[in-house]
Amino acid sequence: MPVYEYRCDQCRQTEEIMQKIGEDSPEICSKCGARNSLSKVVSATSFQLKGGGWYKDLYSSPKPEAKDIKDSKTDKKD
Repeated sequence: MPVYEYRCDQCRQTEEIMQKIGEDSPEICSKCGARNSLSKVVSATSFQLKGGGWYKDLYSSPKPEAKDIKDSKTDKKD
């Protein structure tokens, strides 16, 4: 389940709430108790792809050509 950030318009406090994607936004601020004062905050994500197979542009690393694979197999036999 994703975590969303909400900011209260009354007390200006920010809180993180884990909820389902289709679930409605909370109506009551848990800090000050104000009703209908929470608005969703757009924040940066900490999601990163790490490892040799992925780049930041979401494309996978290039696959070696068939010729390169054959050459490496013949080198191992020698």
